[in-house]
Amino acid sequence: MKIYNGLDNLKKIQNAVVTQGTFDGVHQAHKIILNKVKQLALEKNGESVVMTFEPHPRMVLMPDNHNLKLLTTLEEKKELLSNEGVQNLIVIPFTIELSKLHSQEFIKQIIVDKIGTKTLVIGYDHRFGKNREGSFEHLKKYSNYYGFEVEEVSEQVVDEIAVSSTKIRKALDDGNINIASKYLGRYYSLSGTVLKGLQLGKTIGFPTANLIINNKHKLIPRDGVYAVKIIFNNKLFGGMLNIGNNPTIEGKGRSIEVNIFNFSEDIYNQSLTLLFVDKLREEEKFNGIDALKTQLEKDKLLALEAILKNTFK
Repeated sequence: MKIYNGLDNLKKIQNAVVTQGTFDGVHQAHKIILNKVKQLALEKNGESVVMTFEPHPRMVLMPDNHNLKLLTTLEEKKELLSNEGVQNLIVIPFTIELSKLHSQEFIKQIIVDKIGTKTLVIGYDHRFGKNREGSFEHLKKYSNYYGFEVEEVSEQVVDEIAVSSTKIRKALDDGNINIASKYLGRYYSLSGTVLKGLQLGKTIGFPTANLIINNKHKLIPRDGVYAVKIIFNNKLFGGMLNIGNNPTIEGKGRSIEVNIFNFSEDIYNQSLTLLFVDKLREEEKFNGIDALKTQLEKDKLLALEAILKNTFK
């Protein structure tokens, strides 16, 4: 996949079939749109193009009041779009100036003049331009004048509920990993750097890696104990994860600690990725370390069972 940071160095794209949006999560509904783009590019002897924005527009338009947590960082989004077979990704810096472009100006200056779009594919609820005035009707109105085709993908439904990034965020905030996985079409992932923690786990037979998340805007699921898979050095391991305040040992603040099964390497200051398989239970305060250890032994069995029966890769 070719990646263009901005529009200034954009090379000519053959019969560009374009879609645009934030694509946070690159979830199941996004994939329907991407498949349509790829199909049309093949039919028209063209190239598939995704145009996205960085940072997320809400972070620019409401810098002090957005409370937005992202399902995917830009790097994760790039990898996911590449895995979907997108040929070109254009990352446009989102600015206040850009937000002031009226829909017709956006169409002419960016969609037509800069990218040379031949076909534009949008989702059923896509809005763009100043005050989100642009719509499918706007695009249809100007497409004939500017010489491009426009297609709208209808609302896609999973179990009769429309899939959206907002609903996936809510599922993760609620600790509903199964719903989030279904809507994403994969495990939700969280990447970070391993730093030294309290190291209590090692003394009771459950050593943990204390993970610091590298992106402050990345969504961290609800506190609790989870079955996870761990990617480290391109190898996959099973494990269990605690997100919370470690009340049994009166922990100081929220932490993310993962116990990797059958693993003994020193991984301090190295990066790893967590894949959320299922939620096992809420975080609890136990009556002492022995009671905590007994529960962790039960958690491990449940985590192993969840990992073995889960079908996502």
